Amino acid sequence: MPKRIINAYAAFDPSGECRPWQYEPRPLGAEDVEIKISHCGICGSSAWGPWDPNSPCDECADGFDPYCKDVVMTYNSLYKDGSKSYGGYADFVRVSSDYAFKIPENILSEEAAPLLCAGVTVFAPLRREGVTPGDRVGVIGIGGLGHLAIQFIRAMGGVPVAFSRSPNKEKEVRALGAEEFYNLSDPEDAKRAVRSVKMVVLTADANNMPYDTYLKLLRPRGTLIMVGLPNDKLICSPGSFVRDGKRLVGSKIGSPLDVKEMLELASKGNVRPIIQKLPMERVNDGLAMVRSGKMRYRVVLENPTSTNAPSNL
Repeated sequence: MPKRIINAYAAFDPSGECRPWQYEPRPLGAEDVEIKISHCGICGSSAWGPWDPNSPCDECADGFDPYCKDVVMTYNSLYKDGSKSYGGYADFVRVSSDYAFKIPENILSEEAAPLLCAGVTVFAPLRREGVTPGDRVGVIGIGGLGHLAIQFIRAMGGVPVAFSRSPNKEKEVRALGAEEFYNLSDPEDAKRAVRSVKMVVLTADANNMPYDTYLKLLRPRGTLIMVGLPNDKLICSPGSFVRDGKRLVGSKIGSPLDVKEMLELASKGNVRPIIQKLPMERVNDGLAMVRSGKMRYRVVLENPTSTNAPSNL
């Protein structure tokens, strides 16, 4: 049988520039599937789960697959058999069937790609922290993650509240579904925002963020959820945690159950990413857009529709 060859794009040096590349994928296991890629989102990082779901660790057994000590990352990671994982900048990809999901009929493939990354990243902690109808939930960082967080909060019956340091964002976030907007650079708005929400989803990844200011937005026993990943250290006063019983939690991607429930809610609640599409061959342009932060709001790479499944599977 002829060798199976997958056409892809990959970076081979610290410049991060991708170029066309071909590779021979690992053999399909009994529980594996090969997927024809129509669209792939560009994201800072992602993980699809552990390499041995049939013998899970405590984290996997409890539904926290992304925290498995043996997690196999989407690309440039090793499986149990020593073979390497390769990502979605390609015409096909092989994955465990446990981490392949049926997309609802009313969600386009180009919309599904960001939902499977950014969507579940914000959905999972909102679900875990128990957003209920009427809960006021703040969002800081109205970008690729934040614009979906606003929509999921609304779909869960919560009241999305947007916080920003730019008054120019108000029209934009209200169009996304935010019911309230506070400009934290305005003294009066900042004063009104204190103790205004039950939880805050912090999607921003800038350095030197004013964490004490963000903690003040929470009501007593409120929760600050970090899904952004800044490069510097987190510096804040412990007073908010001790005096007001507030919590700081982090979250990464989501479990298979999170993904399934996220897709179901996105389908029923009309949660959709705002995207900019580029042909797969323009992957470097897409990466440049993500690095610059100028995309609105997710970049999705699209393969030619003429890509056909191989006859030698």
